Amino acid sequence: MKSINPATEEPIAEYPQHTPAQIEKRLRRAESAFDAWRRTRCHDERTPYMKSAANLLRSRRAELSKLMVREMGKPITGAEQEIDKCADACDYFAEHAEALLANEPIESDATRSYVRFDPIGPVLAIMPWNFPFWQVIRFAAPNLMAGNVGVLKHSPNVIGCALAIEQLFRDAGFPDGVFTTLLVDTPMVQRIIEHPAIRAVTLTGSERAGRAVAAEAGSVLKKTVLELGGSDPFIVLADADIGAVAKSAAAARCINSGQSCIAAKRFIVEETAADEFEAAFALAMAELVVGDPSKRETQVGPLARRDLMENLADQVTRSVKAGGRVVVGGHQRDKGFYYAPAVLADVRPGMAVFDEETFGPVAAVARAGDEHDLIWLANVTKYGLGASIWTRDLDRAERLAARIEAGNVFVNGPVKSDPRLPFGGIKTSGYGRELGLMGIREFVNAKTVWVKG
Repeated sequence: MKSINPATEEPIAEYPQHTPAQIEKRLRRAESAFDAWRRTRCHDERTPYMKSAANLLRSRRAELSKLMVREMGKPITGAEQEIDKCADACDYFAEHAEALLANEPIESDATRSYVRFDPIGPVLAIMPWNFPFWQVIRFAAPNLMAGNVGVLKHSPNVIGCALAIEQLFRDAGFPDGVFTTLLVDTPMVQRIIEHPAIRAVTLTGSERAGRAVAAEAGSVLKKTVLELGGSDPFIVLADADIGAVAKSAAAARCINSGQSCIAAKRFIVEETAADEFEAAFALAMAELVVGDPSKRETQVGPLARRDLMENLADQVTRSVKAGGRVVVGGHQRDKGFYYAPAVLADVRPGMAVFDEETFGPVAAVARAGDEHDLIWLANVTKYGLGASIWTRDLDRAERLAARIEAGNVFVNGPVKSDPRLPFGGIKTSGYGRELGLMGIREFVNAKTVWVKG
């Protein structure tokens, strides 16, 4: 398993995969750890450990951020923000888990009846490289606070981050086996899902990976939560402040160098504002600073792997052949996995940049003739993760939000995840929820207790 610096194409490190015997030992250790961890008291015993993890994230912010820069090319300011967000999530669930998991009384024919929320066991997390700390922490913080234990299978190109997270929880004082990292590649995942120690699986990744994991987990009757791809519509109504919205659009498209499931990808603009928006948007994208991700002025770094860059270029080429028009950007560099932020206009359904998830700084602009057309363009996609609406008319925005097929709709702000709010998608963007009340209750046993006396 190799890490390669995507900005320089230079190798960083190699890691041996765990052998079947090592995997078995670690899974049995997780199972044993759960037996004790499930009996700890949420606020009195689990909270201090999670608070310690938050403090360690903040004290190690510089080194962990630089690790992300090296392994997957994340611009340094974005890496620092990611660590801050992880620390905040640890604090949130440390402080609120007990209330979120409190027994819920229900009136019935019993003297007393209620629902309690008990942990179910080791949860396998199959996580991607694009937010190598946040994706893991948003799974781990609520689940460890709920009394489950975590088993991580991270992406092969961010193994340094995976090991750093395991060390973080160990140094925070969590008992041995409460959080475990497995160094394995995809072919081993099926056997791990089937292992009797694993009780549930959560995956953030591609649609193809989600289908495979759901099928395998279903064959052994284990619950899954899937957060898969997205092609989020960024809807611009004619009454919006077009200049300001264009700058927000560039930031929303190029967050994490465009490598985010919830980055805005399809920009759907009312016809009367389309010319003004296209011009302002192209200017905002062209002004983004592309370069060395270790430099603070850099806003867009390289893509994480060569194949990702080549696939993005192919999507643009196919879309242009189908009638799309490159307004700005759309070229590669000689060294490093860089792709210049691009805007494609005259985009319609049937083009690659409209129909497929584009994982990089490429924006597709489509024009909507009326409100019916606008909603149709937003929803005529197999994805349903997030959407944003930009307008001065908040009443209209909320009416439109009710018609958008997505798990998250944001008005006058980019789609984002927040520990306080449930997060997830519909259609081929997956199912289940992370974060918030619904997220912390995904992998618990909602147990009815009925008492007569």
